[in-house]
Amino acid sequence: MILTAVRAAFADVLDPRMRAVFFKTVGLTLLALIAFWFGISGLFEWLAMPWFEGLFAGLPDWTGWVGTVAAVIAGIALALGLALLVAPASAIVAGLFLDEAADIVETNGYPDDAPGTAVPTFRALVLSLKFFGVVIVGNLVALLLLLVPGVNIAAFFLVNGYLLGREFFEFAAMRFRSETEAKAMRRAHAGTIFLAGLVIAAVLAVPVINLATPLFAAALMVHLHKMLSSGRVRPGTAPALRQAA
Repeated sequence: MILTAVRAAFADVLDPRMRAVFFKTVGLTLLALIAFWFGISGLFEWLAMPWFEGLFAGLPDWTGWVGTVAAVIAGIALALGLALLVAPASAIVAGLFLDEAADIVETNGYPDDAPGTAVPTFRALVLSLKFFGVVIVGNLVALLLLLVPGVNIAAFFLVNGYLLGREFFEFAAMRFRSETEAKAMRRAHAGTIFLAGLVIAAVLAVPVINLATPLFAAALMVHLHKMLSSGRVRPGTAPALRQAA
């Protein structure tokens, strides 16, 4: 079931309409991060540097290199921080387009089914912020566990597999069910959803490709929700599903 849903989700991500959603998501994400970069850089220049220069006032000239090294380190740290934020930030932006992505998946794969109801914009934004928060917390936990030999990679996949599977399945289910019913269904199929979440975590772990994680995850969970709801793989759906049926 999961492999069939994964193949169908990859096929959906390559759909021209889905690519358009992807480019919108990435474009807005990069614009937001660039604005954040200039904002933080300007703040450092306005606050930190005058204080730093005053700290070394009266010291020998050779100590000036300390400030230069500190500025370089701060710049590198900021760049690395932004790089780590690309995928989570794209998830926030993508949250505004997940229903559009789900509509594409449902139209392609389940044209005879009643379409899902879009999650209200405010609720979608709340879910996106929630997703951003749990991913950040989950990765911080995994980062701490990097210090423990032998469990670091496993921690990344276990934490993100659970969080990503949970959030994206509930999103897909809430297009057809109440939030309470969606959570109950997720608990009833926790094992299957966790395995699907591990696939999403694997996509998240691949640089550049991980920018498509939210759209791939939405497509995967739409298919998985359909399969779990019907209790079987639907034979008249998307090409990848038809081949596997």
